[in-house]
Amino acid sequence: MKLLVRPYRPVDRDAVRALFSWGIREHIVPCFKNNMSSPLYLVITLALCVVGYIVASVFGAVVLPALWMSLVYYSGYYIYDGFVRRKLVTDMQEISRNYMSRPDDCLWVAEAEVDGRVQILGMVAVKGQQNGKEKCGELLRMIVSPTCRRMGLGHRLAQTVVDFCRERGFSKVMLETSSIQKAAVALYKKMGFRHIKNKLTSSKTLTACFCFCFFSSFPSRAKNITTRSESCRRRP
Repeated sequence: MKLLVRPYRPVDRDAVRALFSWGIREHIVPCFKNNMSSPLYLVITLALCVVGYIVASVFGAVVLPALWMSLVYYSGYYIYDGFVRRKLVTDMQEISRNYMSRPDDCLWVAEAEVDGRVQILGMVAVKGQQNGKEKCGELLRMIVSPTCRRMGLGHRLAQTVVDFCRERGFSKVMLETSSIQKAAVALYKKMGFRHIKNKLTSSKTLTACFCFCFFSSFPSRAKNITTRSESCRRRP
């Protein structure tokens, strides 16, 4: 499969929004499994089985844990689905304006021909930030379709962001990813990103997924800047 990574175009809007929605919501089930496998949640489930059996025999031993598991699943669904809904009416509503209008921002897509039709199979974005005298880039919206996973596309997209940030003279690239995205965490570490802190995604739900914050620093001047980053830089 021949993959082309290029800057976003307005005609890509619907495909990018669909990929974004799917890419975020696919974490709902892994989040649920991650939570239910934790010692605390296993103890709670077992305790509910015992209490349910004492109160209502076998029926209670089944119903109470089922209700608990449904609550845990919904808490994860609430976080991820709510995030998608918010972003679809904010920054992912006007993609060109929010990601392509400033010289320090950009969004790229990866496309390839599948079954005779060109499809968008990956995406990544960067937003430039000013922190005092220091400029840095935030890598975000990294999504790769299952169709082309384990083909190096994630690395290629992330490297596109790194090259772009080098070109812009940024001092570092920062990103956040959740603990359940093990492949993403491994990729960023392999690329030289350093893990700097954890933070709980939400203190108001039962979902206990942590967000890893990474950054990669590099000299402000760089060689061998990719042509894809260059083409994005020239966009108005």
